[in-house]
Amino acid sequence: MLRVLRICTVALAAAAALVGCSRQEPAGTASSGATAPAAGAQAPAGAERAPDFTLKDLSGHDVALGSLRGKTVLVDFWATWCPPCEFQIPVLNEVYAAHRAQGVEILGVSVDTEGPEVVSSYAQKHGVVYPVLLGSEALARDFGALGFPALVVVAPDGTIHSRHVGLVERDELEQVLAPLLSSPAT
Repeated sequence: MLRVLRICTVALAAAAALVGCSRQEPAGTASSGATAPAAGAQAPAGAERAPDFTLKDLSGHDVALGSLRGKTVLVDFWATWCPPCEFQIPVLNEVYAAHRAQGVEILGVSVDTEGPEVVSSYAQKHGVVYPVLLGSEALARDFGALGFPALVVVAPDGTIHSRHVGLVERDELEQVLAPLLSSPAT
């Protein structure tokens, strides 16, 4: 019986890691996979603009998404209470190290409400190397993130290139980034 319980626990944890976490996710909205990317560095007609924001980082400095125009920005919405979010960090650390010199920025936006001390401790414990900002679930919803982790790729022109709810593997993320890295920044 104990063995069956352990197997069920592992299976549930694996399913949560693939789909992601949500505190108040409406039925039928859990999704995994990126949406169709917008082509090229120029915004196609009707392309969705990424909502602009200015958030505090863990040092208390303001970081504005608009100030990163011309770069590809991966906005990772996550929370300390979301177990799968922990597994996304090493992939994002690798991508940040590999592509920062090519104009890729990663902003880890915490949706926690417990305050900067909790978020900072978590980020340090898990070795986050990219900037961590203090956000909210409302901001995540503005970006179309209905579960966590949620990754929104913002093209250099400020439009939303793709969204992904749940874990993203490195090779999948590299495929999403490839056309943006080969396009000239605007």
